[in-house]
Amino acid sequence: MASEELEILKLREEIRRHNHLYYVLDTPQITDSQYDILMHRLRDLEAKHPEMRDELSPSVVVGGVAASKMKKVEHQVQMDSLQDVFDLTSVLDFCNKVRERFNEQVSFVVEPKIDGLSVALEYENGALVRAATRGDGFVGEDVTQNVKMIKSIPQKLRRSVEKLTVRGEVFMPNHVFEQLTAKQLQNNETCFKNARNAAAGSLRQKDPKVTRDRGLDIFVFNLQLAKGFKARSHKESIEFLNSLGFKTIDVYGPFEEDASITEQIEKIKFEDGKKDFNIDGAVVKVDNLEYRDILGKTAKHPKWAIAFKYTPKEMQTEVLGIEISVGRTGVLTPVAVLRPVLISGSVVNRAILHNQDFIKRKMLDIGSVVLVRKAGDVIPEIASVLKNPSGEYFKIPRICPSCGVEAFEEEIELSCQNPACPEQMLRKLTHFVSRGAMNIEGLGPGILKKLIEGSLLSSVADIYYLTFENLVGLEGLAGKSAQNILQAIEKSKTVGPTGLLFGLGIRQVGLKAAHDIIERFGDIEQLFKVTFDEVVAIHGLGKVVAASLINYFSLPQARTYINRLKFAGVQIREEAQEKGMSGGVNCVITGSFADFSRQELETKLKRLGARVSESVSKKTDYLLAGERPGKKLEKAKKLGVEIVFENGLEGLFGNLEN
Repeated sequence: MASEELEILKLREEIRRHNHLYYVLDTPQITDSQYDILMHRLRDLEAKHPEMRDELSPSVVVGGVAASKMKKVEHQVQMDSLQDVFDLTSVLDFCNKVRERFNEQVSFVVEPKIDGLSVALEYENGALVRAATRGDGFVGEDVTQNVKMIKSIPQKLRRSVEKLTVRGEVFMPNHVFEQLTAKQLQNNETCFKNARNAAAGSLRQKDPKVTRDRGLDIFVFNLQLAKGFKARSHKESIEFLNSLGFKTIDVYGPFEEDASITEQIEKIKFEDGKKDFNIDGAVVKVDNLEYRDILGKTAKHPKWAIAFKYTPKEMQTEVLGIEISVGRTGVLTPVAVLRPVLISGSVVNRAILHNQDFIKRKMLDIGSVVLVRKAGDVIPEIASVLKNPSGEYFKIPRICPSCGVEAFEEEIELSCQNPACPEQMLRKLTHFVSRGAMNIEGLGPGILKKLIEGSLLSSVADIYYLTFENLVGLEGLAGKSAQNILQAIEKSKTVGPTGLLFGLGIRQVGLKAAHDIIERFGDIEQLFKVTFDEVVAIHGLGKVVAASLINYFSLPQARTYINRLKFAGVQIREEAQEKGMSGGVNCVITGSFADFSRQELETKLKRLGARVSESVSKKTDYLLAGERPGKKLEKAKKLGVEIVFENGLEGLFGNLEN
């Protein structure tokens, strides 16, 4: 072999070694400039010797664009989810059950539970061939091209293994998340809610280069499959993965005593906040892999591991102000403006205060020092007031901040009853055009606000009387965009009465309630005639929903809105089924879909003659399964129901048409 060709091979191995030292071990041995010199030399030599091209070379940047719809892939080894518990007693009960099963002392290991996105990495002969998200545990999304952009994931192992599958948690380091959100705020972009969502969104990018720039990282925590290697313990398997070049999770133990296990769980919790990644719990696993095989699993969880979830973290901050938000139903909601604080991987600067009673109970005022946490690890809330310098509580003004009209008190809430209230109208219209309702793409809050300010919109019906001149005259809206909005408005006319009823924003009438009401009465106009008792008789709907529906359709403006919508060509009744097999096909929808709302799918299926049910049974012909499908998917598999994922929907529609 020529000297330059030999140098190429040596440079590749040298750069891979430095990548591992830098991205996995965090112990770089050369400076960035020295690393750049090596990389430039490699690229120059590879350019001179195209016959030496290798897709796994560290110089190769995977470019191009991934498919707009990431294809579904079936996991070689099912990716189970862990059973969550929230008290140490449950952890010890789990350990004791395992000991009783084997009638002897059993060794356990404890690991931090990283708050990220679970993926499976598959290797053949030492090379990365596929990466997939967890999905439903059986089928996930192919994210191979994007995963190759994560520098801590080896594309080529240190030594060849014929077949290898590992499981890891992709996450976004906290310092990267803070930089990303700061940039999004600066550019007036919608910020990711937390580091986990940011990691998930970054991994699912159409352009892998975006993923590359997001600075994602990984911890590998389980060996799923290894042809030619047999480990006796979990700790041994992790050491094996580490030797191949993976960045592996910290494994503590093995422990046999309860006290050691609980002590380690508390130690991991203590470390949360000191690391550059988020920990939302600790995982306790049986160390002996033979015992794991014997223990097996339930339909949902492995019996050899359990996840202890930590209680929400609380952080101290100050209430800088209290703003009043006007909802689409007119309810005035106080919102605390907080001195920004980082909690569980996201910056919190606002928290809903609910109503006057909540503020009074907490004795909260502007300037109060408070403890903030995330309810359900998602929604910021005031846990307690530590100090209130004023000694008073904030009193919500009884004037609507949007229109200046006096607010009306209803039970414990204040609400604006002015139908022309600008903020209330903006929220109503934003809801009306949203995906779950009429799904009018391009007509966002910014454009709606300009149309309201220009006196072009004062009700949802006005949307269907907008012209090209109305839209193209708005600042920043080009002719092509205006035309696209008009096409989306025209398309929305066929969404159907369920989407329309939900879009009207009637208090207490959510999407499911709207579906059940239309299924019973079939026609929006019938709702002007229905009685309270007829609505209450619908299974699952109560008196509150019935009263709200009857009250809305007793308003004169409701009749005006519906007449104008009908005149504009909006579908207000269920159309007769167009096509379909004799007797119809029974379908159930579960999960979320990238290109369809569930309402759109339901409408499409009904038009093709299919029946759509809420629950899976022996009579179900097809289960349409999107992301996070839940228990319905498991039941469908047990019953042998045919399952159609999003990439198979067009084929299903074609079958129903024939």
